[in-house]
Amino acid sequence: MNELTKLSVELQDFCDRRHWKFCIIGGIAVLHWGEPRFTMDLDLTLLTGFGAEESFVDEWLSHYEPRIEGARDFALLNRVLLLRSGEGIGIDIALGALPFEEKAVERAVMIEMEPGAEVKLCTPEDLIVMKAFADRDLDWNDIRGIIVRQGSDNLDWNHIFQHLGPLCEAKEAPSIMTRLRKLRTP
Repeated sequence: MNELTKLSVELQDFCDRRHWKFCIIGGIAVLHWGEPRFTMDLDLTLLTGFGAEESFVDEWLSHYEPRIEGARDFALLNRVLLLRSGEGIGIDIALGALPFEEKAVERAVMIEMEPGAEVKLCTPEDLIVMKAFADRDLDWNDIRGIIVRQGSDNLDWNHIFQHLGPLCEAKEAPSIMTRLRKLRTP
């Protein structure tokens, strides 16, 4: 089993033992839903809600090494906890609380990444929403790969635009919606 799959299973077990709601996002999800690319970190969304983040962050920090000085304060301020596995792999934990994040975790599906290694991944539609909202060049390349691999007609575009729209409004970035609409049509 490769190191990222092994770490995915480990983090999933960590969350499951605590009955935490989560899903794996980022590069690992792109490897399954989109075009393969190099990734050497692991990203997940963990539902913490607003106001209870400290207990989640402290539990992670008692088991995993922080990647930056002041990781606890950084996580509570920026809603992302930056950790490192025992093998030195970066772990980014998004502290989820938005309705879209709750829906993404609820919709996540178990996928066999390797024989005997099932992990809970966000759906390709929710991954597109996350990637478009992040709005980085790498994310747009990932979106293209997801559309190609999944087929534009096989994606639930109503779900994508329904959830991306309010996020773009809050970010005051309507150009994201325009850019995604252009990618949708071949």
